[in-house]
Order: sequence, then structure tokens, then C-alpha cells
Amino acid sequence: MKVVFFNSKEYDRKYFNSANIDGHHEFVFLEPKLSLDTVCLTQGAKVICVFVNDNVDAEIISRLAINGVKLIALRCAGFNNVDLNAASEHGIRIVRVPAYSPNAVAEYTVGLMLALNRKIHRAYCRVREGNFALNGLLGFDMAGKTAGVIGTGQIGALVVRTLCALDMNVLMSDPIINEGCVELGARYVDINTLFAESDIISLHCPLTPETHHIIDAAAIDKMKQGVMLINTSRGAVVDTTAVIASLKTGQIGMLGLDVYEQEEDLFFEDHSYEVITDDVFERLLTFPNALITAHQGFFTADALSNIAATTLDNILQFENDSLLDNEVSIR
Repeated sequence: MKVVFFNSKEYDRKYFNSANIDGHHEFVFLEPKLSLDTVCLTQGAKVICVFVNDNVDAEIISRLAINGVKLIALRCAGFNNVDLNAASEHGIRIVRVPAYSPNAVAEYTVGLMLALNRKIHRAYCRVREGNFALNGLLGFDMAGKTAGVIGTGQIGALVVRTLCALDMNVLMSDPIINEGCVELGARYVDINTLFAESDIISLHCPLTPETHHIIDAAAIDKMKQGVMLINTSRGAVVDTTAVIASLKTGQIGMLGLDVYEQEEDLFFEDHSYEVITDDVFERLLTFPNALITAHQGFFTADALSNIAATTLDNILQFENDSLLDNEVSIR
């Protein structure tokens, strides 16, 4: 079956071609994102494959339907960029990769915590410049401190497990109880208690209307002075403007972001020869206690292999008119 890929990179081609070793599918890899300017390239394809920052709104879906597209395969877990109502109206089905490698993101999350706490990224740069002074690199023992984990699905649960292994007191917030986390000794509390008692807060919730800007000025005011905030979930669960204001006052003492509200105009591309006009993002980069990376938490060889394999399984199920195990539909 012919599959048109949008927003594809060299590593996408490598891992999807490896997964398609029998040549069953015909791949067309396109570098541009899916948009009103590129949707015309879907003519003649029943299946397209998109990523987290492709635009799959109602107007795009209407154009896809006219072009004959019947399946949109997301090579990611999140689907907040897809208008599910429009897809349903036009008879286009949506599949995703719900769990490509929870370990990858969980490990990266803890890595951000460790790097921020012990200033590893700053120490690396100092040593390369011949500066071996320790001033400004003071951290704290994470053992015995309190971590708050918001969202205890597969990724959040692995973060909880790791933080418990580091002998931290772990608080959790999620409408669904994960008994495995409770057995580890972590405790579910209301979110305001989590805000008030946590030295480190890590976000692992999906982006929904309920979680949009769950970290805003009011939430930050309830946190400990100097709290460490980590977000490896979705950019818009954090109000970036409020975070910047709190970094300036010291209410947020350390910030680790692998996602950003307006990342679709920046991430996954090389802008090193351009002037970045996003003033909010540029302001974030000025803080020495902020560590910002470009949505790379998922980026391991294991995860890419799993993404390719699961995506092709999803497409094969559609081709065979089978039950779609990973279908996303209106709830």
C-alpha cells in the first residue's frame, strides 16, 4: 500500500525502510510538514503518516478526504493536533503508536533532573574552556527530597519507579490510580498538596482541555520557593509566560523543558543560520537555571524501531480490514 510521509527525516526513512524489508508498502517520504500548502501531495494515497507537529485540522482533513485519504497514521502517541470530529465526519480513521518506548522518555526525564540539579551541562562547558572552579555548581541530594509526578500512565509510572529507587518521597496526581506505583510506596494526593510539598515536579499528562496550562501563575504560586519543574509531555500543559515570570522571581529555581508551546515552528529543524523571532522562546534561553531541549526524549534506536513496526502493523490492519488495535476515535 502507498503511504505518504510528511515531516520526515533521515532517521524516519532509515527505520521505516528497515521495518518494510519485504517491500510490501510503497513509501513516499516528504520533508515538509502537512499543511494547506502540501496537502495536494496526498492525491492518490489512501494512507498518510504524520508526526506530532503536523497540522491535521478540519480544513486539512476535508482536503484529505477529497484526495481519497482513508487513514491517517500518527507515528507518535499524542493526537491533540488532529481534529477527531472532522475525521469522523469524513470517514477518515486515525491510528497512533500509544507506547513506543516509555523507558526512553522516563529515562530522559530523570536525566534532565540530574543535569539541572548538579549543573552537568554548565560544568561540561566550563571544563572545555579551562575553568575548573566549582562556584555556582552546587546541587542537592535527591534522596530524601519530595518529587511530585503529575500523570501516572506508562511513562509517569516509570519515572515514579526510578525516583523511588533514588529514595525520594514521591507524590502523585492522576484521576486513574496506578496500583503498581502505590505498591512502590508513592502516594496519591490532591494536586494542590503536590504543588505545595514537592521539591521537584514532573509532568507526564496528555494535552487535553483539562490539562491545558495546568501549570499557570496560580499553580506556581502554590509551589515551594525554588522548585524544579520538568516537562517532557506536551508544551501547552505549561503556561510559558507564567514560567518566565516565576524564573525571574526565583519561585521556579530550575526548569527543564523538552517540549514547548509553540514548538511546531522551531523543533526538528536547523535554524542556526536564522534569526529566531519567537521572543518568548529566546527569553527562556537567557536563564542559566533553565535547560531546554528540542523534543528528543523519545529519540532512541529502540523507540524508532518500535514506532516503525507499530505504525506498519496499524497500516496492515487497515489494509486487511481488520480491527484497528490502536485506533483513536471520539470518546
